[in-house]
Amino acid sequence: MLIELKGYIERLTYYSEETGFAVVKVKVKGERELVTVVGSLVKPAAGTVLDMCGSFIEHAKFGRQFKVDSFKVSVPATENGIEKYLGSGLIDGIGPVMAKRIVKKFGKNTLDIIEKKPESLSTVSGIGKKRILMIKTAWDRQRDVRDIMVFLQSYGVSPTYAAKIFKEYKQNSIKVVSENPYRLAMDIYGIGFITSDKIAKKLGFKNDSKLRVKAGIIYVLNKLADDGHLFYFYEDLLKKSSEILEVANEIILQAIAELAVEKRVVIEDMNESIDGFIQNCKGVYLSKFYTCETQIAKRLKKLVSAGKKNISLDVGKELNRLEKKIGVCFAEKQKQAVISSLKHKVMVITGGPGTGKTTIINAIIKIYSHMNTTILLSAPTGRAAKRMVETTGHKAVTIHRLLEYSFKKGGFIKNDKKKLNCGLLIIDEASMIDTVLMHHLLKAVPLFSTLILVGDVNQLPSVGAGNVLKDIIDSGLVYVAELNEIFRQAKESLIIVNAHKINNGIIPVLKNSDSEADFYFIEQSEPEKVLDIVVKLVKERIPNKFGFDPLKDIQVLTPMHNGVVGSRNLNLKLQESLNSSKIFIKYGQNSFRINDKVMQIKNNYDKNVFNGDLGYIDTIIHEKGEIVINFEGRLISYDVSELDEIVLSYAASIHKSQGSEYPVVIIPLVLQHYILLQRNLIYTGVTRGKKLVIVVGSKKALIIGIKNNKIAKRCTYLKNRLQEG
Repeated sequence: MLIELKGYIERLTYYSEETGFAVVKVKVKGERELVTVVGSLVKPAAGTVLDMCGSFIEHAKFGRQFKVDSFKVSVPATENGIEKYLGSGLIDGIGPVMAKRIVKKFGKNTLDIIEKKPESLSTVSGIGKKRILMIKTAWDRQRDVRDIMVFLQSYGVSPTYAAKIFKEYKQNSIKVVSENPYRLAMDIYGIGFITSDKIAKKLGFKNDSKLRVKAGIIYVLNKLADDGHLFYFYEDLLKKSSEILEVANEIILQAIAELAVEKRVVIEDMNESIDGFIQNCKGVYLSKFYTCETQIAKRLKKLVSAGKKNISLDVGKELNRLEKKIGVCFAEKQKQAVISSLKHKVMVITGGPGTGKTTIINAIIKIYSHMNTTILLSAPTGRAAKRMVETTGHKAVTIHRLLEYSFKKGGFIKNDKKKLNCGLLIIDEASMIDTVLMHHLLKAVPLFSTLILVGDVNQLPSVGAGNVLKDIIDSGLVYVAELNEIFRQAKESLIIVNAHKINNGIIPVLKNSDSEADFYFIEQSEPEKVLDIVVKLVKERIPNKFGFDPLKDIQVLTPMHNGVVGSRNLNLKLQESLNSSKIFIKYGQNSFRINDKVMQIKNNYDKNVFNGDLGYIDTIIHEKGEIVINFEGRLISYDVSELDEIVLSYAASIHKSQGSEYPVVIIPLVLQHYILLQRNLIYTGVTRGKKLVIVVGSKKALIIGIKNNKIAKRCTYLKNRLQEG
């Protein structure tokens, strides 16, 4: 329950210029002790009067605190308050000594004098014309801050977002928000179209405002990109935009045309059949996706046609040597894949678990090393790169680190002007690479290099927009080594056997928990009971029977975010069951505790942490509104305003697990998941487990998912571009 509280700031305990988060001690009438107030308070100063709305919370370490949801600032009215305010260091040119002199001279009228007759300050000892100008400038700046905060909050902007807006636009905040509130959706992370639209409506913007409709179309295209689409068909976009924005088609038509003139979107004629879609249709792209897709096609075709140097090597003899050295007997398809890597500039190696992809990669590395070729290995995620190191013994890094992102320069250092130095580049988990990342990667690949993409095309496509690996394979432009034979040793794993059965639409072998295997199925159709079983498995049954660590070894993967066994509810229940720490920090509806398992959900180039990275909360520093997360040995600090970049990750969506591998995977499957149940989703979830996979749920839901091979079509045109002459 929200309550109102009014008082003046006695002293400032902590303040972050970066985020606006503050901890202040406030003197409140009727309270014997100073009240600790926490929240986003832009530029708080001693003596400032706060009219606050919020709630009292009991902190495990720091006791009773008042958490601010909204507030208004007013200047102090008492002489003591005015002196504290001026002496706080807030106003350039006035320190504690000077503040005392000024208040002694002008008393309660001091602030009116500074506001309306600043020249009168010259009557105070030590104040000349230069200092008066300094004081007046600083005073005006502080007044602007107060006005901006009052303005933003009057239109429903929370203090946290108000702090972000002020940080972005400074003194121009009111002007920017008044003239075009839709800019907030483009400029400030966490403020989307829906929030900016609410602000705009309060400001009097009409539904058919040009600014609103254009921003709305960009919003719709971005939402479609979240579903994997690079473009959307013109007529479909008209219909969808009209429904969401509740305006007529004619207004949408005009807005799309204006966006095209402004080069924010690209409209392209697609004069041929696209997998059954009608001919002579138009597609509408966000400009960045159009650039990325067309450049991928251009650079890939250029790389393929660059030609490869003749290799003076007896490949057959080299393969025989390798077989003896590493003690394997290559299958025919494996031999052909290795030979093809020496013939082709670009190739794809695809296949499920246990089909020998790693064996082929190792053989290729050894042969190219024998030829003194510079080799680089990379993968989209840190976990996948780490796995490459473990399986090859060769250095591997994430694609972001390979391309050396520079926050200072706002882009990758490795690009079309400064290429990678390699004769061979192998990229693992290539099904995860979205269109934007592939564009940046290909920019940096030198024409003399050989590029090998390794991945399982039957997994879910990338989280980001596009379907790059599948489009490259389907185009026929590059050589594809498709592996489908499970090798003898892999056949001993029920995880691998069942993964291939699922991929082929066959119901897997379902063992109960009393048998000895690495794949189990526990049948239970009621979601609430599935939830209870999952929590007990993580906390007790698996650690007791197999010795796995509940936090570090076990990962719950679920098809969706919402529902009883969606990731949100699972995370709350698992956190409650596994983490008893009393040290926590609240952010919105979330409560983050020491030792919580968390996931980064946004690429943060400044911190060098990327979407999907897993970590554990190491430290919480309440007086700074800061938490420190351990990402595989790297300690990364987050201010409270940045906590929208992380989520609890005791449970995660199967989509977010791509490229990762865990010792133990638990997958809840219930009929509530019906809309998302499909073969490649279940296959992806099962193939994330390395030593143990347990599916808990309805057999009917499992069968529905395995039989459903209707993969949602993503609107991409890369295959067609690669096939064009």
